[in-house]
Amino acid sequence: MPARDLALLTEAAREAGRIAMRHWRRDVKHWDKGGEHGPVSEADLAVNEMLKARLLAARPDYGWLSEETPDDPARLSRDTVFIIDPIDGTRAFIAGEESFSHSLAVAHQGRVTAGVVFLPAMDRIYVASESSPALRDGLPISASRADRLEGADVLTTKANLLPEKWPGGVPDLKRHFRASLAWRLCLAAEGRFDGMLTLRDAWEWDIAAGSLIAAKAGAVVSDRRGETLHFNTPGAMAEGVLALPPAAHAEAVRRLRG
Repeated sequence: MPARDLALLTEAAREAGRIAMRHWRRDVKHWDKGGEHGPVSEADLAVNEMLKARLLAARPDYGWLSEETPDDPARLSRDTVFIIDPIDGTRAFIAGEESFSHSLAVAHQGRVTAGVVFLPAMDRIYVASESSPALRDGLPISASRADRLEGADVLTTKANLLPEKWPGGVPDLKRHFRASLAWRLCLAAEGRFDGMLTLRDAWEWDIAAGSLIAAKAGAVVSDRRGETLHFNTPGAMAEGVLALPPAAHAEAVRRLRG
């Protein structure tokens, strides 16, 4: 089933890209969702509507968790669930930047079994399933083999490197940033950077697909405590995300624990 689910997600992601590109760099309607939820655009909603109809028609017994759909606790009773971010990096999308993505995943009993991250403005697609390798545009990818966190090129924000968050000492790493959290995980997966980390709680739809892709590429992926990520949880959030080579990951966890 993971292979069939991956094929379904891939086709749906391509269609999502076609919808998004019809709105991109146009006068797209957008508004703020309030609180810390950020902006949403008419493109997010159009993509979400298509994905929900298409995916649930193909797998009516799966649950549904999406950033742009009011949460239904019924998903918690399903063994298998779609976890979707229609557009990850909506601010970048609205600004006409290329660094937005569609993040589509299937999780079974808490673990991700298939994932796709598609960046339509770049025509770049990352895929993986629990029974197949991590690929970018059909070619195998591998995570960095950096053996130290010190000096590593890591995708993160300034806020994640505040001293109070690192009882064991802030690592002296080279910081980089990209708008889409899903894409950051994929960039770690392909070794373009040595890894990524976010210490803030992360929505499952932002990280589900990318976490599997990074793990299948050889990165160690966990929450900020070094624990295994679980999906389709009641709160739909993870306690941060680390995706790093094994030695760098172990060092990060030690420093974070103090």
